[in-house]
Amino acid sequence: MKNIRLMVAACALIIVGNAGAQTIYDVNRFLGSDLNGTARFVGMGGAMGALGGDISTISTNPAGIGIYRSNDIMFSFGFNNSASESTFSNSVLNNNKFVGSFDNAGFVYSNKIGNKTTLKFVNFAFNYHKKKNFNKAMLMGGDLNGLSQTSQFATMTNGLPLEDFNYLLDNPNFNAYNNRDWNDVGWLSIMGTRGNLLYYDRSDEITENGRTDYYDYYKGLPGVRNNYKSRESGGMNEYDFNIAFNIEDQFYFGVTIGAYDVDYSRFSSYTETVSTGSYTISNWYGTNGAGVDAKFGAIVRPVASLPLRIGVAIHTPTWFNLTDIHSARLESDITYEGQQYHAVQDTYDAAGNRVLDYQLITPWKYNFSLGYTIGKSVALGAEYEYTDYSTAKMKDPDGVVFGTTNDRVKQYLKGIHTVRVGVEGKLLPQFSVRAGYNYTTGSFKNGAFKLLPYDTTRTDTEFENIKGINNITVGLGYKGRVFYADLAYQLTMYKSDFYPFSNEYISYVPAKVNNDRHQLMMTLGVRF
Repeated sequence: MKNIRLMVAACALIIVGNAGAQTIYDVNRFLGSDLNGTARFVGMGGAMGALGGDISTISTNPAGIGIYRSNDIMFSFGFNNSASESTFSNSVLNNNKFVGSFDNAGFVYSNKIGNKTTLKFVNFAFNYHKKKNFNKAMLMGGDLNGLSQTSQFATMTNGLPLEDFNYLLDNPNFNAYNNRDWNDVGWLSIMGTRGNLLYYDRSDEITENGRTDYYDYYKGLPGVRNNYKSRESGGMNEYDFNIAFNIEDQFYFGVTIGAYDVDYSRFSSYTETVSTGSYTISNWYGTNGAGVDAKFGAIVRPVASLPLRIGVAIHTPTWFNLTDIHSARLESDITYEGQQYHAVQDTYDAAGNRVLDYQLITPWKYNFSLGYTIGKSVALGAEYEYTDYSTAKMKDPDGVVFGTTNDRVKQYLKGIHTVRVGVEGKLLPQFSVRAGYNYTTGSFKNGAFKLLPYDTTRTDTEFENIKGINNITVGLGYKGRVFYADLAYQLTMYKSDFYPFSNEYISYVPAKVNNDRHQLMMTLGVRF
């Protein structure tokens, strides 16, 4: 094959990239965390960094484990229902996904040093909790009014010599997906060509000096209507190991080492009715891997006689080693010049799963918290957390940075602010009620979009720009002499703009999506 890419003005967005083509959306997926842990922690909106005394603070402010004066063993479980409602071209579609979850399990060993010693307690703890829940289902669809995903196919194909375009059409048994000589041709280009979704054209353009230049390019088909569906599953699990110190019942320090495992999968199907027929492209995409980080925290009572606590914590970046696996299938039925063409392109049959190993280094995280108690009846907590998503980094397994992806992370991701507040009140000595709220700002800057280089093997064009996230929580608690039980309900709400294909040079109104997640959870434990 003649490996010459004649780049033209019409494909200005296309740049040379890594064939795996990680995007800012792959980075964003594994940053941040859900509000999860014990039911008490969730019921108070997670605002317990300075209050401490709950095992879930092991992952926000490790010094919170230093508050313990007794041993603790607990586990948490519950149910999640994720719902989405999309509006596109006056079409409203709803979908939901219901799953059970095992949210938390851990223990604290409280080791008393002495009553008259400066160091009062040295405590040890281990905790498992689900850091992120990826379970979600979505539907969208509506009138395209001439717009089409095939326009993105065409833009990624521009510059392909006509002889190569015809070779793909005339030799259907030639495996272009798994041939080194065709590495500079992206899989979407091959699919679009063999799926009869592209056609060749020649145009003339008048330049500034009045001369006429001729150039070759490819066009997609006018879109009529589309339908998209996806199901995501999996999660990110965190395993924390902690040591914490109590000094004079006034200063508390803690260190947590965190280990993570990641399991994410997504199936998506996009169907489009075009002017001459229809096609469906299905994508299977998954990520798995592991990571590690460290967290350092401190809590101080600035005035020993006052029930005010001030907390501060810093989290190092998490170093992830991840593996992506993906494949795709396109099936089309197109009528051209009175003749009907049926085509099937399956990358798994042609090349198996496409596999990419890489490293992800997340940003530093900073946490500041306040806690205040009124006797033994009321506890108040507030927290602020900051992390700059634009500093996340991707590298290959040998440590070579993904320059294009990292540049786009800086350009389109931004610093994230999280505010948490919570209150707990005792109705009776054994029974408590709780309420909490937290808000996390959106991570995408205006104009963020999914860039797929022309030579990429990625074929999933869709992307979603998530806005600010609201969490509202309530809870109940019972505490006996040894046994305790807590119940919490959490409502998570956020809006997003969903695009089934790239929009940098194709201006269209995205699907407006309302996302809600309802979580009901219970914690059972003993303190002794």
